[in-house]
Amino acid sequence: MLILIVNVVYVLIAIAMIALILMQRGAGAQAGSGFGAGASATVFGARGASNFLSKSTKWLAIAFFVISLGMAWYATNRATSQGPVQQDLGVMSQVPAAPAATPARDDGVPAAPAQSAPQPAAPAATPTDSTVPAAPDTPPPQQPAPAGG
Repeated sequence: MLILIVNVVYVLIAIAMIALILMQRGAGAQAGSGFGAGASATVFGARGASNFLSKSTKWLAIAFFVISLGMAWYATNRATSQGPVQQDLGVMSQVPAAPAATPARDDGVPAAPAQSAPQPAAPAATPTDSTVPAAPDTPPPQQPAPAGG
């Protein structure tokens, strides 16, 4: 609940900073006020709103960065206290069985791992349809070449 309140305050401070920054006059606007253009018509006195707006912006920026650092610290401590996150990797999470250790030869070189015997190939699928005649075991007899050539 507290983190929700902090997030709402964080967003409100960001919006207030944007509004205060947009309300401030640029450097070019100060040139006209040097000749008395509208200096007495301000709400904040003869100096104008620059002092109030700049101080407000400064304190809002400080609060914004303090809250940012606090939320980053909270997220880091919360992630480390819960331990590493376990991801569901499906088939990739299955670890293959480790091969058995092979004994070393007399000269210190390890022996090659034992190869398992190759599996016999599966027999080829044969059609089971009774209309297909079976192939003969012997080749057909050779026919004599035509004479007269």
